[in-house]
Amino acid sequence: MNQVGMELMTVVATGGLFAPLLFILLHLLRPALFLPVVFLCISGGILFGAVAGTVLSIIGITASSLLFYFISLRFPKSAKRILFLKQKLIGKHSSFTTTQIALMRMIPFIHFHMLSVCLMETNRDWKSYAKASFISSIPLAALYSFAGTWLRYLPPAAIGGVMLVLLVFIYLMRKKEFTYKWEEFFKESA
Repeated sequence: MNQVGMELMTVVATGGLFAPLLFILLHLLRPALFLPVVFLCISGGILFGAVAGTVLSIIGITASSLLFYFISLRFPKSAKRILFLKQKLIGKHSSFTTTQIALMRMIPFIHFHMLSVCLMETNRDWKSYAKASFISSIPLAALYSFAGTWLRYLPPAAIGGVMLVLLVFIYLMRKKEFTYKWEEFFKESA
């Protein structure tokens, strides 16, 4: 995976005027190539600079989320598998705000499209989902694009500290309500 990612970044770097389009296309192909979002954002910061890398990553991440939205409408079984994974890992009645999802997207080991499913649950129509996807992609793209050149020099303890702070923020910004359906609350016991 690492070798494929490095070769693809070499192709993008030598793409000339088409390099930004190739980079955005790479964001769209990222799930099929099993490339982490963080890797692409860091690479965008290295290849295009912090600001341009951030803008291109925001466009690519948002386009990838919108593509996932349309694919999940077209193939609901795939979306149901990810929803089942979300319910198994996080819980059936938990929901997140856009701010929480934006913070969770910055954590590299959380499944990107599972968070997209969480956004789909709280934003029922396409327009609100697109807006939430755009907003939640900004911190991820900015953090890793700006960190692209210096992240490799951070000691592991500093990276762990940043992750711990992000987890505390996610907890503090949680939605503090639960919604139970009438049928679930008054289940008949057999």
